[in-house]
Amino acid sequence: MKASAPGKIILFGEHAVVYNRPALAVPVTQVHVDVEVSDSSRRGGFINASGIDLYAELNSLPADHPIASVILKLFSALGISQIPDIEINITSTIPVASGLGSGAAVSVALIRALSSFLFHPIPDDEVNLLVYEIEKLHHGTPSGIDNTVITYNKPVYFIKGQPIETFTVGKPFTIVIGDTGIPAPTKESVGDVRLLWLKDKTRFEEIFDLIGQTSLIARRSIESGQPELLGELMDQNHALLQQLTVSSPELDKLIDAARKAGALGAKLSGGGRGGNMIALAEQAKAESVASALISAGARQTIITEIS
Repeated sequence: MKASAPGKIILFGEHAVVYNRPALAVPVTQVHVDVEVSDSSRRGGFINASGIDLYAELNSLPADHPIASVILKLFSALGISQIPDIEINITSTIPVASGLGSGAAVSVALIRALSSFLFHPIPDDEVNLLVYEIEKLHHGTPSGIDNTVITYNKPVYFIKGQPIETFTVGKPFTIVIGDTGIPAPTKESVGDVRLLWLKDKTRFEEIFDLIGQTSLIARRSIESGQPELLGELMDQNHALLQQLTVSSPELDKLIDAARKAGALGAKLSGGGRGGNMIALAEQAKAESVASALISAGARQTIITEIS
């Protein structure tokens, strides 16, 4: 039994989302996690995840291991106490710890493949809830963005404490993702923004308001089939994120290179200080924007169509 799940990227609203402003995120289908579950002649469950050099019996892993925790949570939800004789193969093209949602994608694909194999296929709403519980184990207080975008494979509009809304794309558009190759320390950057906010709440609340407006206008532009308007919004959002001190020389260099190569706009994506940046490009220019990013030092690029 096979299942797969896409990556995700935040388009607008990072950091401000922590202060109850909206954020937008979309699936990245060019990268994905694939899980295959099959019968095994060995006793109990065996996991083979070559991407992270994991070849192990399920009962040899600690209960809080990222992959074991997903399987045990699912077995518990399905009322299964005895581990069946199965082999689980996990492969992924999503870079780890890069803001592309690799952890949530593994959970989604694993739950779908396993539940189908056990003749208990689970509806999306339940998959989403289960994956959110697993995200809480590993991230403390996750936003819920990753699990929702990846489970439903749809763009989401998110405000903390409110139900997450999925929405539709009026006209496809192309995003180029550039990876700095520097790990993005999200907890650190979120903590630093908090210290700035505590020192000058009036100023930083204004910045969060402006970022929130950007997210709202971006959603309307996507739904109404005017994605070309997103370029200027990305540039505005990045300038505001620079004021929050969460950009970095490496991110700014890639963003500048993308704009010079003909991107309609560009910004960092995620926690900042490393990780990824994104650029809006006309389809015909996406390859040249991607090669400009590599020349400017990007570790890798992904061209994805949001549709």
